[in-house]
Amino acid sequence: MPGYMSLRNRLSPRQAVEAVSRNRRDFLRAVTGAGAATALFSLAPLRALATPRDRKVLVVTFGGGARDEETFMPEGQENIPHLLTELIPRSTFFTQVVNRGILGHYVATASLATGVYETFNNFAAVPPDHPTVFEYFRRDLKRPATDTWVVAPSNGFNRIGESGERSYGHGAGVVLPKRLLTAALSSGPSVEYEHLLHDNYETPLYTPEISGNEFELQHLADLLKLSVTDFTTHARNLASPDELSVYVAKELMHQLAPSLLWITLHDMDVAHAGCYSLYVEAIQRTDRLCAEIWKAVESNPEYAGKTTMFILPDFGRDSDLDSAGNGFQHHRTGDALSRTTWMMVMGPGVRENVVVDRAVQPLDLVPTLGSLLGFSARFSQGHPLPEVA
Repeated sequence: MPGYMSLRNRLSPRQAVEAVSRNRRDFLRAVTGAGAATALFSLAPLRALATPRDRKVLVVTFGGGARDEETFMPEGQENIPHLLTELIPRSTFFTQVVNRGILGHYVATASLATGVYETFNNFAAVPPDHPTVFEYFRRDLKRPATDTWVVAPSNGFNRIGESGERSYGHGAGVVLPKRLLTAALSSGPSVEYEHLLHDNYETPLYTPEISGNEFELQHLADLLKLSVTDFTTHARNLASPDELSVYVAKELMHQLAPSLLWITLHDMDVAHAGCYSLYVEAIQRTDRLCAEIWKAVESNPEYAGKTTMFILPDFGRDSDLDSAGNGFQHHRTGDALSRTTWMMVMGPGVRENVVVDRAVQPLDLVPTLGSLLGFSARFSQGHPLPEVA
C-alpha cells in the first residue's frame, strides 16, 4: 500500500506514530485548501477564548476506531464527508492521541472516563477502579443525578457511570438503548428489530450482568415523557444500534438538558465479524451521526452557543502489513497504528480550523473537562489541554 503504511515494518514505534500524524496533517491540508492552510497550521500560541458560565459538554466516543486508510488517506475521504467538510473546519483537531493502555473497548472507554489507564478484565462486569468524570462533576459542583448521563452499547458498559472508589459514587445515569428495546419487546424480539440488538461483535457469547446505575425502561420513559409504544415504533425505522443510541441521547437533551452527556457509539466494531463492507458502512454512519449530534446541539436553545463537543475513538485497529494482527478486523498487536488515534474539539472558546500536532494521551480528556466545567480531576494521570481548556 502506498504512503507511510508501506514503511510500517521499517519504522520504530515513535516513527510510526509520527508518520500517522503527518498523514492526517497533510491530508487535512489537502482537503481544506491552500487558503485555509495558513490558519490551520499557524505557529501562533493557541489560547482559549472567553467561555459562557453555563457551559455544557458533550463527549462522543466510538469503539474500535477507524484506520487512516478508511478515513484520512485519500482513498478514505469519501467515507467521512461530514467530519471533513462540516466539523473539522470548526474544530481544534489533535492528530496524535496515543493510547498506552489496554486495547479493549470497555476498559479503554473506562480509562477515557477516569483519566487513568484502567487494568481490569475488559469482559468483566465491574466498575472502573478510579473515580469517573461523572463523579468528579457531581461531587465538586453539587450537581443532581439528572445532570449527567451516559448512553452506551450494552456489552459491559453498564458499570461505567460510577467507580468502585468508596469515597466517591453518585455518578452518571447509564442508558443502554439495546437493553431498553429488549425490555420493551416483552413478547420477545421480532425479526424487524434483530439488527438493533447485536450485543458484542468481539466475543458474541459474552453477556454481561445487569448491575450498576442503569435505568430501567419505565423509569426512563417517565423521565423522558416517552411511551414504550413510541419508543418501539421509532426504533423500527432505525438502521443500527448507534442510531438508537443517538435517538435516546437527543431525547435526553430535549427533556433533561444534562450539562455533561457522554455517548459511546459502537457500530464500527462490526469489523470483528470480518466483513469489510459493513465496517466501512459503519464508518460512514458514524460520520453522519457525529454531524447529526452537533446539529442537535445547535438547534437546541439549552445547548446552542454554550456546548463544547469532543469526538474521539477509543483506539485504532491493526495494520494490514503486521503479520501478528488481522488488519481492519482486530486490534490485537498493540502497535503504533492500533494505539494512535485523533480527537476533535469544537464549541465556544475553542479555536476553529486549528491542528495540534503534538502527542497527547486519552488520559488528558478528564482533566481538560475539569478545567472547562470547574471540577478537580484529582486522581487523573492526565493533564489539561491548554489549546481548549
